Amino acid sequence: MNIWLLSWRMLRRDWRTREWRVLLIALVLAVGSIATVGLFADRVSLALQQEATSLLGADLRLVSSRPFSLAYRVEALQRGLRVVETTSFPSMVVYGHKNVLVEIQAVEEGYPLRGNIEIVEGVTQHPAQGIPIRGTAWADSRLLQRMELHVGDKIGVGELQMQIAARVVRDVDQSVGFASFAPRALINAADLQATGLILPGSRASYKILLAGDPAQVSGFRDWLQGRLNTGEKIEDVRDARPETRAALERAEHFLGLAALTSVVLAGVAMALAASLFVRRHLDICAMMRCLGATQAQVLRLFINQLLLLGMVAVLLGGLLGYVAQFMLVNSIESMRDAALPQPGLLPLWQAAASGMVLLLGFAFLPLWQLKNVSPLRVIRRELGMPPARTGMVYLTGTAVLGALFLWQAGSVKLGLTVFAGLVAGMLFFGLLAWFFLHAMARVHLRWNHVFLNLARYARINALQIVALSLGGMALLLLTFVRSDLLESWRGRMKPDTPNRFVTQIQPDQRIAVKDFFAMWQLSEPRLFPVIRGRLISINHHPVSGANYAEPRARALVEREFNLSWSDHMPVHNTLIRGEWWERGDSSVLSLEEGMAKTLGIRIGDVLTYDVEGVSLQATVTNLRKVQWDSMQVNFFVITSRDVLGDFSASYISSFYLPPDKKDAGDALIKNFPNLLLIDMDTVIEQVRQVIDQIARTMTAVFLFTLLSGLVVLYSAILATQDERVYQAAILRTLGASRRYLLRLYLIEFAVLGGLSGFFAAAGSVLLGWVLAVNVLDIPYHSHALIWLAGVGGGIVTATLAGWLATRHVAYTPPLQVLQSV
Repeated sequence: MNIWLLSWRMLRRDWRTREWRVLLIALVLAVGSIATVGLFADRVSLALQQEATSLLGADLRLVSSRPFSLAYRVEALQRGLRVVETTSFPSMVVYGHKNVLVEIQAVEEGYPLRGNIEIVEGVTQHPAQGIPIRGTAWADSRLLQRMELHVGDKIGVGELQMQIAARVVRDVDQSVGFASFAPRALINAADLQATGLILPGSRASYKILLAGDPAQVSGFRDWLQGRLNTGEKIEDVRDARPETRAALERAEHFLGLAALTSVVLAGVAMALAASLFVRRHLDICAMMRCLGATQAQVLRLFINQLLLLGMVAVLLGGLLGYVAQFMLVNSIESMRDAALPQPGLLPLWQAAASGMVLLLGFAFLPLWQLKNVSPLRVIRRELGMPPARTGMVYLTGTAVLGALFLWQAGSVKLGLTVFAGLVAGMLFFGLLAWFFLHAMARVHLRWNHVFLNLARYARINALQIVALSLGGMALLLLTFVRSDLLESWRGRMKPDTPNRFVTQIQPDQRIAVKDFFAMWQLSEPRLFPVIRGRLISINHHPVSGANYAEPRARALVEREFNLSWSDHMPVHNTLIRGEWWERGDSSVLSLEEGMAKTLGIRIGDVLTYDVEGVSLQATVTNLRKVQWDSMQVNFFVITSRDVLGDFSASYISSFYLPPDKKDAGDALIKNFPNLLLIDMDTVIEQVRQVIDQIARTMTAVFLFTLLSGLVVLYSAILATQDERVYQAAILRTLGASRRYLLRLYLIEFAVLGGLSGFFAAAGSVLLGWVLAVNVLDIPYHSHALIWLAGVGGGIVTATLAGWLATRHVAYTPPLQVLQSV
């Protein structure tokens, strides 16, 4: 006897049974959710890998916030390397009455050393030959669109008027995905000094690009080790876009964990369907045992069916994942324009393996019971199911899910925390649903027998409520709660909250700037000094990014800070520890509490900063809580005038620009071309667009959760369907009409849907409140529509799904049911 062939024939016959379809759909959704996230992340990762060299524009790159020593260039040239230096910085570009914040990149002849810049001159697109000639600039499409420019127009860059000579179609430093807000413009490095934009306080980034034979590059890299100054770092193709790679890894883990929510529900649906399948195949197993089949053969028959079903499901799930990620990428403009490469096969293999493990984890042990069916059941129907090991089934399933969470999280602590939190939340809502069902059964209402029936199967009904509420809560969070949080944050701002920041004000421009504000009848701005400095030691112990495991701590140590001095504590800051200094105190520091906590700094610690090449030591005397969303000028580090007063500084300020005086911003840039004017309304709009893109991605992932919840609802209906058929037959025999039965079922599912929608709305409002109070520090006001959408959506979804699954029960003739007993 060919076991595999017989298994295939039995699977084709049993395909008519709904429990196999539940297993298939649940597994397809589980594999599809994992594959969607994996394929999506793989496309972005491949884009970074394929363009690693062109992302750098060189084989090796040195990066610093200060100009490099000439010795680096001399040594590189002596070793036979090609060398190009670039300077990039943010600046305002002016065209007519418009001004836009742009990233300016000044490049030398020979740039880029690796890769090509694609430009359009006239109507033809081609690789650039050389760099912009003096007096001209190359602008990307974003700059042309925002300022309504055309090739040939002239723009103001600092003190220069430059002609747009070409449109950049593809740059060697192009970002992938959500990164890089500002448009870009390339200019000739020979024009940099004439712009007058590189001044004290300028946020310029200096780079040395190098290319040559691998041995030459490696030799120069070895020579640099130990010679790099503070703040200088080396990057090669392995380090290309480290911030993008780190963000991608975090996003992949987060989306992967979100996708596993649907996997958890799919596992529950599989366990219910497998249990129902076992109950409906007891007679078949008993007959096969009577005909001579051994326990091992019976078990192999059904395990083979399970494996065949799993193979079909992972193929369909992989196809679903591919289609879902394709639609997701094309729905996000920045992803679509990036022309991401096609994903590899590894994410599909990983999703398929995860699906098969999940299937065996939740369905194998229930099928194991079939081999223990007694042949006597053929003549003794009272012999029920073999002893079940329900606890072992759920223990095995939990272990499988725990392993999947650890894999997706990339961290034992994070994986176990998220998994334990999800299980605890499901248990809590399950117990709450069970309590509600029993409480409603004790209230004497017109349709009291509906509530009694719900309480009779309270455990499985609570499971349905939890499954549906998980998917609904996720979708409500990404729609109503997200909008409520943004509105609450905007509503917190006063009408005259500053909406512009102006930076790079030079000391000799302070009086002129204040006079400009007075001329336009704007409130006199308060100017804060800014001095750039880098933390180099704590308590005389040198610090670097390598000393910290947390990414934010590494970033804080490796970056240059905007230091400032003040005799008085800023208005929108709160002193939480220590005391503010008296005027004339020296060697004192005030730190923002979040920074101090991240770096492990306490009051009394001695910090050393490198300021303009001078080591500056001071003692931490107090910690401040900073209200970052006040739109006021804030600093991580503040000291006294006696500490920084002798250093060269630029000045920064924030102010409110009324809509009817918008021209004042354009006039400010025209009068002071070196200033950097940041429109916070534009920044907030850009942030909102990024949030919308992230929400769109999350919505796609959590749709799998909602669909998996519906599968749990359907499988739970199937698990109690035999009892429903018998109850319907008895009620029909006693005179109940079909219409009455349908109304009974619709009310039952409406109650389940209403409770699941209520829990979903309550959970999303609670999470929104936690985010508002503990993370965003803003008051939270939920919209009434969230309750209407939650409860109403739950009722409609559950009622429709329940009606589709049970409508045939009311039409089954009672005589047919009673004769089959």
